[in-house]
Amino acid sequence: MLNLITVVGRNTHILPHMLKHYENMVDNVYVVVYRQDSNDGILEEVEELGIKPFWVVTDKKYHWERVTDIYNTVRAQKPKDWWIISDDDELQCYPTDLEYITKQCERSGYSFVSGGFIDRIGKDGTFPLIERDTNIYEAFPYGGFFRYPMSGACPNKVTLAKGNQKITSGQHYALFDNGKNSWGSFHPKRYPVKECFTQVHHFKWDSTCIQRIKEVADNNQEYSYSDEYMKMYKAIKDYNWKINIEKKEYLVEKLNNFTYINYNDYSNWSKLTSLIIKI
Repeated sequence: MLNLITVVGRNTHILPHMLKHYENMVDNVYVVVYRQDSNDGILEEVEELGIKPFWVVTDKKYHWERVTDIYNTVRAQKPKDWWIISDDDELQCYPTDLEYITKQCERSGYSFVSGGFIDRIGKDGTFPLIERDTNIYEAFPYGGFFRYPMSGACPNKVTLAKGNQKITSGQHYALFDNGKNSWGSFHPKRYPVKECFTQVHHFKWDSTCIQRIKEVADNNQEYSYSDEYMKMYKAIKDYNWKINIEKKEYLVEKLNNFTYINYNDYSNWSKLTSLIIKI
């Protein structure tokens, strides 16, 4: 059984696009609503989309460690199942069939699959307006790698894992009982990177992101990684509220497919994979 779990906060406008991307990839979908308070309207927005939440949590705003705890708690209820772990603005793309990948993992004793971010951005490095009927692939025609150079945010993600495989804060690495994590280019429990390194297309960078980044930065809490968000905010501000898509280290290129995500579309993926697994 293959399940999808996502935790949705303020990105309810991206959620329907994200769920549509996964609808033919999984057997079950578990949407957890994370509210900052009972009157913030997030639950109502999710229900208006016709989505019945699996769980509604009310906790401190931008408490990313709590979000990871939710991912671990829900997946542990079905420890033998495989789970796609995806934030509400992340659209994952695999190089081959998911059933093949999970069978290979079962056969070899691997408990998780990892990947890394491709940051999606609008025309000329702008942040597009996203609505329910938007073609997000056309709205975000460019892919690159700018968040890590701009803010130091970790680009590694655990994208697919058994229910009993815990993950670290931010869903960046697998976590083990001895307190160690899966950092590095190899781990005996990870499906080999040479076989699959999942592309996580990050559609965070829409017209609402600057305000959200500033709010997290102003939260001024370690569990929110507020320093990281402040670096990002200042960098965007310094470039006239855009991303400099001409900067070589950002590896930004215009993609070719605007109807779905093609794993072979982004030509710098091999180069980016080698970079990400060292971070």
